[in-house]
Amino acid sequence: MDTEEPKVYVAVGNDLQDGYRTLDWTLRKWKAQSISIVILHVTYNISIKDFVYTPFGKLPATSLSDEKLEILKKYEQGKTDNLLSKYMGFCGKVKAEILKVEKSDEPVHKLILDLVSRLTITKLVMGLSFMKPSAGKSRTAVSGSYFVHHHMPDYCELFIICGGKLVSLKGENDEGIMEDDQGVKFAKMRERVNFGNLWTKMFSGNGRNPNRLSICSRGPDADSPYSRSTWENCVQEIEIYFQHLASFNLDDASNSEDGDEILQTRAIEPNAAEQIDSNMSVAERTEFMKSKINEAREMIRLKKKETKDDAERCAKAKWAICLCNSRADQLESLTKEDVASRMEIQRDLDSLKEQSCEVIRDVEESKNRLSSLIELQSELSNKLQLSTMAKGHAEAQLEKAVIARAEIVKDIEELRRQRDVLHRRIEFCKEKDAIGMVIRSSELSCAFREYAAEDIRLATEDFSERFRLKCAGDWTNVYRGRLNHASVAIKTLNNGLSEEDFQAKVSFLTAVRHPHLVAVMGCCSELKCIVFEYMPNGNLRDKLFTSQRNYKNCSRARALRWLDRIHIAHEVCLGLSFLHSTEPRPIVHGSLTPSSILLDRNLVAKISGLGLNICDQLNVRSDIRAFGTLLLHLLTGRNWAGLVEKAMALDQTTLMQVLDGNAGIWPLDLAEELAGIALKCLSADQDANRDLRIAGVMKELDEVRKKADGLADKRESEVVTDRCANKEDSNDVPSVFICPIFQ
Repeated sequence: MDTEEPKVYVAVGNDLQDGYRTLDWTLRKWKAQSISIVILHVTYNISIKDFVYTPFGKLPATSLSDEKLEILKKYEQGKTDNLLSKYMGFCGKVKAEILKVEKSDEPVHKLILDLVSRLTITKLVMGLSFMKPSAGKSRTAVSGSYFVHHHMPDYCELFIICGGKLVSLKGENDEGIMEDDQGVKFAKMRERVNFGNLWTKMFSGNGRNPNRLSICSRGPDADSPYSRSTWENCVQEIEIYFQHLASFNLDDASNSEDGDEILQTRAIEPNAAEQIDSNMSVAERTEFMKSKINEAREMIRLKKKETKDDAERCAKAKWAICLCNSRADQLESLTKEDVASRMEIQRDLDSLKEQSCEVIRDVEESKNRLSSLIELQSELSNKLQLSTMAKGHAEAQLEKAVIARAEIVKDIEELRRQRDVLHRRIEFCKEKDAIGMVIRSSELSCAFREYAAEDIRLATEDFSERFRLKCAGDWTNVYRGRLNHASVAIKTLNNGLSEEDFQAKVSFLTAVRHPHLVAVMGCCSELKCIVFEYMPNGNLRDKLFTSQRNYKNCSRARALRWLDRIHIAHEVCLGLSFLHSTEPRPIVHGSLTPSSILLDRNLVAKISGLGLNICDQLNVRSDIRAFGTLLLHLLTGRNWAGLVEKAMALDQTTLMQVLDGNAGIWPLDLAEELAGIALKCLSADQDANRDLRIAGVMKELDEVRKKADGLADKRESEVVTDRCANKEDSNDVPSVFICPIFQ
């Protein structure tokens, strides 16, 4: 069986906003608990002793007929029911019920205490407006709240709410003090003034309105602000005076009975005196007469007091009559104004009726126009449907056209791809024919040939500027020419070499052969020039740096992809490893830069610029450092002045942020491994990497290349496919260009 929800009794008055605030405080107080709210409201039944509010002011209930009084009761009951329904709606989903308590002659604060005892109420939330009487005086509400708080049983929790805030009541020197939940004092209740003091205050010169007895003599204007304020200030006193008069009816009756008794006593006093004279002694008669004198004095005092009270009541009655007459004049003038206002409203109503008739005619016209618009809408809807069908048909045709166009574009791309393949095959066949002719001519000349000066001049058109490729370094001038139907590079030495030095250099270059070293095809002792194989794609420096600026418009310029760069690094490392592994001493290049790395038509890297440098391990480490710098150029595609110093200060993660975007999307793991190898090579002079050899670098690069090839195969890269095809074709290189060791 479910436990019954605890009930919280909430006492609210006729002030709707204050009731809302009281209920809102209650709901917030017990929002975490399941409660049932009982809305407590006191209803006032109109009796003959009460006053009622009418258009003519507040009048006694006896001044109205029973029929009007009944209508007024129903009106007040309906207003109360409407107020309580709003309170119920405010509670929302919380269970709520209404408890009506009829007001009796007993005060409200005593009625609340009786109700708490009878219903055993444990939680009571009381709004301050609940204790206000019909006149709405806050002092009465504060005193009543203090009385309830002082006499509340211990088992009942009392919460007094004012303006939606919890207030507390406490005693201080026989005074009631009311404070809000922040400790701010806002009301104080002193000892209630008795009726005698109030009556004296009303008629004394120190009262609230010392000139109110002269209101009638002033002849107040009904519309004057002074007259209205006077009535509003005195209406409460008039009500108290009326209640006082009602209470005096019983006093007058009792006083009349006392007067009759006094008259009867006075009538029989002579007979008593005669009896006393004959039966009493002198002392007894003296005492008897003294008592009679005291009684006479007391009666005189009472008569004087009664005369004074009658005079005060007469003055008060005159003041009340004068004020009521003034109020009656005001109400009469207000009635006239109301009649005039009603006539004005009637005229406005007639005008509004005429306007409404015009509006009705306008509505009829609008209906006719609306019917025309509906017909037009129907016609437009049919046209829209036809347009939609036509649009759908056009979209279908457009979709077919798009599909056909896509197929055409696809065919065009396929044709372009086939054209590129054919062009590459044609170039390869031409080069293969030229290489075959070179093989045949080389076999006849034992692979190395001494060219005559006339042959060199004829191949370069007498060293024409049109055939010059570059001018730099030890190789003063480089020209392109054709010897025996093959393209060659002819380098002239104009630095004053002797014949012996020239022959020693040629002998050294012809003895060192490797697939990734530029091969020597011959020389001319007369002109001191050496003939090398021609590299169609130029040097690496132009590919990395020039292609980003001026080299973009060149048809043969193609940005090196990340896979090409890994292969170039691997091939350069192969050539450098071959040089460092020669016996009895390693061969040191000494000037390994992107300008000394040449690329053939298949982007195969070969080292050029080799000299006669044979040195110790320190110079070998300089080649390793140069190779590390070359790796940085391949990664970043940049030629900064302080690239090496900045790279040494950065870590691998920061270095990844400056990768060359022209290389495509770098695989981050491969780029990190390549950057690690570069940083290791740059630190070859340090103690930690002093034992670093190019052979160890070669092993790491070989692993990187294998991973790159595997990743490229998965991506089915077109660049990798072309490079693999070209690699297979490169196996047909003549044996004259291959080192005898590898043969």
